[in-house]
Amino acid sequence: MANKTTTLPLFFEDKPLFGLDIGHGKVRVLQLHGGGHHKPKVVGYGETTFDPSAIKDGVVEVPEAIAAAVLDLFKHHLIGDITTQRVALSVPIARAFTRSMEDVPDLSTKELAEAVQNEAAQYIPASLDNLYIDYAQVKRGANNNTVLIVAMPKNIVDSYVLLARILGLEAVMMQTSSGAGAHLFARDPQGDTPSLLVDFGSDSADITVYDGGPVVSGTVACGSDLFTEAIARELGLSEKEALLVKAKYGLGHSKKQAQIEKALQPTLALLIKELKRTARYYEEHSHDKQKITQVVIAGGGANMPGLAEWLTSSLRLAVRSFDPTPYIDFGHLQPFNLTERMSYVTVAGLAAIHPDEVFA
Repeated sequence: MANKTTTLPLFFEDKPLFGLDIGHGKVRVLQLHGGGHHKPKVVGYGETTFDPSAIKDGVVEVPEAIAAAVLDLFKHHLIGDITTQRVALSVPIARAFTRSMEDVPDLSTKELAEAVQNEAAQYIPASLDNLYIDYAQVKRGANNNTVLIVAMPKNIVDSYVLLARILGLEAVMMQTSSGAGAHLFARDPQGDTPSLLVDFGSDSADITVYDGGPVVSGTVACGSDLFTEAIARELGLSEKEALLVKAKYGLGHSKKQAQIEKALQPTLALLIKELKRTARYYEEHSHDKQKITQVVIAGGGANMPGLAEWLTSSLRLAVRSFDPTPYIDFGHLQPFNLTERMSYVTVAGLAAIHPDEVFA
């Protein structure tokens, strides 16, 4: 959702922005330059950690702790540089309310805004007074447009704005983590077919149906930390040992494969159930009876060996990893670490937002 400030002069449209993705105890930043017919070039990027207790229920409760970590990143640990104070931030989809409006006729801007408010009042289980609401037309047809509504609690959004101010930054846009990933996926050569996008975070996975844009979004308790905890319990390992086992073996062929599959089965069963439910919902409501053709996984949890193959077998759908590096040019800068690439999907999607998209 864009910060709909109207006092900025028009020349701000040409000024760059950078992406800032705040996850569970980790922050990533990335700035890109250019684009159009060429790959945007990386200006600077980096990541750092902070105490996860600084965020509770999606609200940044100790902004000073996160700000200190980010400032240290800016001063000492960036690869390249961040040259702008204008920032696009990610907010957790798990804390958002999303709803698709289908069969929307061609309406004026005022009529569409009123229709969105009425839809939100009817279907979103929270007081509208406590929410920021934004929307976008994600599919256009002959008088049957699809509009995606995203509503976010004001206390969450306001806490992110406060963090930006403490850092001396101007927050010009906020986007859900899945929305940012979908923004980058739009550049994928296979992005023109209905797809399920799965972004594995620390404690949950965001699921998005992408069909010309994000049309359905949700979340399920299936994150990388949950994988680690399950492996530790089943194999009698410490958390550190379980992390190593997960990274080295995962669901791939090994002597530990059966034990690891047993450990992860309950969590992955929830994921499979939600993926099938989401795909079925989309296919039943698709006017042209389109089918989901692929599943695309990203985020830190997607790095686990054998995960894509296991999901392919379970879903009987093609499953592949989404690496953001083919869509950007690192120039003389060192590329992302191989094991961290998919963790940069969200921040790359934020950084790829062009300033004129913010002020459109």
